[in-house]
Order: sequence, then C-alpha cells, then structure tokens
Amino acid sequence: MAQEIIFGLIGGLGLFFLGMKMMSESLRKVAGNRLKNTLDILTRRPIIGLFIGTLITMLVQSSSVTTVMTVGFVNAGLLTLKQAISIILGANIGTTLTAWLISFFALFKITNYALPAIGAGFFLTMFGKRRSTKMWGNFILGFGLLFTGLGFVKDAFSPLNDSEALKNFLLTFGTYPVLGILFGMFITVLLQSSSATIALLQIMAYSGLISFQTCVPVILGDNIGTTVTAQLAAIGTNTTAKRTAMAHTLLNIIGVLYMLLPVYTGWYASFIEYIVPGPITQNNIMLHIALSHSMFNVINSFVIFLPLIGLLEKLSVKLTRVKPGELEMGPMFLERNLLETPPLALVQARKETGRMITYAREALKGAQKVFFKNDPSLVDTVQKKEEVVDNLQREITHYLIEISERELGTEEAEMIPVLLHCVNDVERVGDHAINILEIAERRIEQKLPLKEKDLSALQKMVVVADEMLKDAHIALMDNDIEAGRRVLKKEKKLDELQVELKEREAKRISKEKVNYLSGIIFNDFVDNMEKIGDHLTNVAQGVLRHLRWDEQIK
Repeated sequence: MAQEIIFGLIGGLGLFFLGMKMMSESLRKVAGNRLKNTLDILTRRPIIGLFIGTLITMLVQSSSVTTVMTVGFVNAGLLTLKQAISIILGANIGTTLTAWLISFFALFKITNYALPAIGAGFFLTMFGKRRSTKMWGNFILGFGLLFTGLGFVKDAFSPLNDSEALKNFLLTFGTYPVLGILFGMFITVLLQSSSATIALLQIMAYSGLISFQTCVPVILGDNIGTTVTAQLAAIGTNTTAKRTAMAHTLLNIIGVLYMLLPVYTGWYASFIEYIVPGPITQNNIMLHIALSHSMFNVINSFVIFLPLIGLLEKLSVKLTRVKPGELEMGPMFLERNLLETPPLALVQARKETGRMITYAREALKGAQKVFFKNDPSLVDTVQKKEEVVDNLQREITHYLIEISERELGTEEAEMIPVLLHCVNDVERVGDHAINILEIAERRIEQKLPLKEKDLSALQKMVVVADEMLKDAHIALMDNDIEAGRRVLKKEKKLDELQVELKEREAKRISKEKVNYLSGIIFNDFVDNMEKIGDHLTNVAQGVLRHLRWDEQIK
C-alpha cells in the first residue's frame, strides 16, 4: 500500500507541475513581450501596479513567475523598488486563482473531462497551423494534465482515510497552529509552488484527512514558503533587486504574524465559515480553503500594505545591506515631488545627467584598461556601467518629458530639448565605450599585436578624451563656461590626433609587413575616440549656449 501511495503522489504531482508549466509557458508565449511592456510602462501609482501584478499572475498561474520577472526588471533598472512592491502585492492576490479553479472544477466534476482535454490539446498542438493555435493547444493540454495529476493524488490519499496516526498528526496543526505554519512553509519550499501546496491541502481536506480549521495555519505557512523563490532569484543581483525580494518576504511574514491571534482563537476560521452559508461538507470544503487563502492575501496586500507601501519600501531598504562599490542602477536625483516646480526639477535632471557622465567616464576607463592591458577581468564591470548609463538615459528622458507637460516659462521650455540632446550624447559615449571594449576583446581573442609606440600614440587620445569628460561634467554641473570652452579646444586636439594617427598607420601598412587586423583595430579605436569627442562637444556647446538653441556661443 505504501508503494502505491508514494508512486501515486509522485506521479500525480509530476503531472500537476507539468500541467502548470505548460499552461504558464503557453500563456506567456501567446502574450509575447506584452507582459514585459506592461511592466515597462507601469505608471507610478501603486494601485495600478497591484492590479497589473494580479492580472499577470492570474494569466501565468504562478506568483513565482511574476516575482522572479519583477526581480529581473528591477535588476535591469526598468522598475523602481516601489513599483516592484506594488506588483508583488498584486501577485500575492493573483496566485489565489488556482485554488478557486480547483474548487469549482472539483465541485462540477471537471476532472472527468481531463482526459478529453488532453486529447483536444494534443490535437491542436500537433495539427494547428498558426502559432497561437498551437499555444492554446498547449494550454488545454496542460489543463488536462494538471487535473489528471490531481486525480492521481486524490486516489493516492484514499487508503489513508483509515489512518488514525496521520489524522492525529494533522490534528496537532489545529491545536498548535505554529506547527501548521512550519509545515506549510516546508511543503511550499520543497515543492517550490504555493499553488501545489494549496492544491494538496484541498485534496486532503476533500478526502477527509484534514479539517478546515487545521488547514488555516498551513495556508499561512504556504505564504511564507513561497517567498523563497524570490530570494533565490535575487542571488547575484543588485541591491534594489535584493530589496524587492526582501519586501516580498517581509510582506508575507508580517502578514502571518498579525494573523496569529485570529488563527489561535479560531476567529479567522469562524469568519470564513460565516461568509460561506451552510455547514462545511466534502463538496464545499475546497471553496472554504480557496476563500481563506484569497481573504488573507487581499487583506494583507490590498487593505494593509498598499496604503503602507512607503513604509514597506523603507523597511526593505534598511534590512538590505549594500555591498561596497555596488552600482545603483536607478536615478538618485529625479525627485518627483519637484515636478510641479520645473526650475528645481530641471536642476535635478542636470545633476542626474552629471551622474550619467561619471558612469560613462568610468565605463570608458574600464574598456581602455581591457584594451591596453589585455585584461578581460573588467569586461562585466564595464558592461554593467554602460547599462546604468542606458537606464539613466531612459529615466532622465521620461522625467524631462514629464516636466514639459507642466506650465513652463520660456526659459524652462527652451532648456528641455537641449538637455534631452545632452542626455543622448552622453549615452552615445557609453555606446562607444562598449565599442572599444569589443575591440579589446577582439584583440585578446585573436592575439593581435600592437607595438609600444602605437599604444603610446593611442594613450594620447585617451588622455585628451578623459580630460574632455571631466570638463564636460564640470561645465554641466556648475554651468562653467570656461570648462565648456576647454572641451571645444580639446576636441580640436582630438581631431588632429585622429588625422595624424590614421595617416601614420596608413603609411606604416604600405611600407612594413604588418598584421592588417592589428591595423583595423588601431583605426577603429582612433575613430571611436574621435566620435566620443564629438558627442562631448555637443554637451559643451549646450552649456555655452546656456541650454538654449538660439543663443550664440561666445
């Protein structure tokens, strides 16, 4: 008998997970990049984030998918911590849909149609001509497998109906709710799916193995156990992504802590029984479990923490340590409260652009080190800094557009397009840093030699470009006209060096036996440095024009 129970559980859960995976993946493929775009254009209002998180989780049938995706977007700098928390609040509500589906399907004996669903899904997958038809076939196939698996699990539990030892063990959860919470945590961590834990609980209750009152603490533990997935996804990410995972954990742990009193006293179970009319029976106990799961998450996410989202954000920041030297992907100076005061908001935008120049300069320095020292150890660091530059471009551009939608004076209105161009020019400097990094990697991989005098010649351009970056930063931050003029003078020097070095390289190639590939990377390096000078000149000219197109450079 033990073998039949174990095999039934393993096989049934395997089919359940396979069905869940197929349903989730097919829906994500049907949606394509729309899920990402939805998150990317997320408004700043937490209530919208909560509804989006709920909707996405209902679609993909997995809060883990939503939270992992959210952590990834935060790590890429596409979402702020506050936006991410609002999505996770919604994910906690959306994940309760699975329990309702299982309840209604059990109530209406939908399990009887699981096998036909498998057949229909397989037919659409194999013979469907359109991609969307095949994906919907996969969804129906996954649906059938999921409920076939639940049928196997139900059958596996049947012999345990007469086991007094198991019933006494499960009864302890009602007497000692903390044990039930720990059990729910353990099972959810083990299965890596809160939906699977709730489904198991519903089937055990339906089979008469566990009472509704005993299920409640296990449901609470399930909510804590599901946070492990986000914590695992946050390993190796930046600080903000780690804070997102921390917020998810705090959200559920704090929720369970304040629920201990109503659970210990039996108030919560009585409240759920009061909402569902009539006595608890085998036919409706699944609905009670689904309702208790949803009610907890709605109260915790929507009623308690949505109004306190700022507090949860601060707590997550305080409890997450920042590693020394770790990059901050998001903006630091774009204060939204200043949008109604455009002159001050424009000062903040300039500060953030200055920070952007700093990262572009560091990325360029790192790329040059890889090139001159044949050392690939800095490749990841350079790429991450360029990602920060790209992200800051998006954020500053969005911020400037929002400023432009306010009532502006003539001076502020004229500054915005010039600042937008400055931001784009700085972003292009970051792009050229990546180009130089790729040149360096090509040199290392192909073992292309360069003579010391050639490297020394290139170093001259590096020194000039770095001084230009420094002066461009000073010019923009301090409105320093003299620094802007120094940038223009150095740009002429960079142009002269470009002409001189390329002519010298052309003569050397015609007279000496040299590696033509070495000559190509030499010229590519020179061209990229010259283009960096062009972009910094644009920034300097903007400052010299006092950030107005119609001003003359003096």
